[in-house]
Amino acid sequence: MSRIGLKPIEIPSGVTIDIKGNDVVVKGPKGELTLTKVPEMKLEMEDGVLNVVRPNETKRMKSLHGLTRSLIQNMVTGVTEGFKKSLTIVGTGYRAQMSGAKLGLTLGFSHPLEVEIPKGLTVEVPAQDTIIVSGSDKQQVGQFAAKIRGYRPPEPYLGKGIRYSDETVRRKVGKTGK
Repeated sequence: MSRIGLKPIEIPSGVTIDIKGNDVVVKGPKGELTLTKVPEMKLEMEDGVLNVVRPNETKRMKSLHGLTRSLIQNMVTGVTEGFKKSLTIVGTGYRAQMSGAKLGLTLGFSHPLEVEIPKGLTVEVPAQDTIIVSGSDKQQVGQFAAKIRGYRPPEPYLGKGIRYSDETVRRKVGKTGK
């Protein structure tokens, strides 16, 4: 039984949800997001509350029930509050800077990296060692933050690299001398 799928989705004021066939469009103050849901899932809207109803008790429908509800809830949260990921750069000479509409990274390679910022995201660099990625689409924010982290993931011996600000890196003991 899906406990997540049974929870109703509260729709705050200023947010509209349009259901057109299999497409769910959520509009709010921070933008507009679209989801193509599974055709079997039913959405029932009443008194500012949206419920996701599954048609039968098969394993596939039970799995998709909670997923559909979570995706729609994330869309509602995204258009009202937005999502944010913060990255920290650790290492001597490692730094980030904004250069126009691109993110410039100096990470110890023979050349600096220039990363194109996707449409719909905002990237801030308040300090040379901090990057903040924000936007209304949770998947897009997380994917771009993971892409940036992937250029130089934190290594376990010195801890150098790009990490999420709430991430802890397990450090290993290095070589011991005689």
